[in-house]
Amino acid sequence: MTVPATSRIVRTFEDRAEALAHFFVRAGEAPRVIAFDDTVGCPLDQALAALEWTAAIGILAEDDLVHAAQVGTDAAAVVVERHERGGEQGDQRVYVYFGPRMDAPPADPYEGTLLYDEPGVRAYIFAQRVHAVAHFLRATQGMGAVLSLLGRRAPELRHIRRWMQALFAEPGATPATQLLAGWFATGGAGCLFLPTQPGGPYTYHEVAIDS
Repeated sequence: MTVPATSRIVRTFEDRAEALAHFFVRAGEAPRVIAFDDTVGCPLDQALAALEWTAAIGILAEDDLVHAAQVGTDAAAVVVERHERGGEQGDQRVYVYFGPRMDAPPADPYEGTLLYDEPGVRAYIFAQRVHAVAHFLRATQGMGAVLSLLGRRAPELRHIRRWMQALFAEPGATPATQLLAGWFATGGAGCLFLPTQPGGPYTYHEVAIDS
């Protein structure tokens, strides 16, 4: 994916409240995700590779909206909002859960319909966001997850991929990887990371198209 020239702003904060306040001011009305457990965050070590892999094999689409995500070293899970065209009910928005196919998966959700069950991945489709996210939390326990909260809409996958690539484009540019909160828009993105060690500062990175 080609990324245009970008500018980068980095700020550090000793105080958690001040760091979050700065994040929300910079995010404005942009779609954002927030860590389910704000003491653990969401590890982004494998996030970019997972995004590229799932998009390359067709699991996720560029215009999917990401409502929940968990990325691990050997597995990932996500809930996306997707525009489903045609059918008896016409165009509609649906919510799809994708997660690892485990030997002992959680019980099939009665609110959703099994979309497919393949080696390595199982997917369910839901009519309501709350049911999709509830199943996601049952399956993942929320460990290392982010959820789309406190925003009018969820971020688009295309913007997450684009700005994650820009964020990690320079080796060592972002030593912190535990995401506390992130916003993603057409023209830029901002990510707030937890301290890399106890008592360390919170780090906010913002990238945007170089005007």
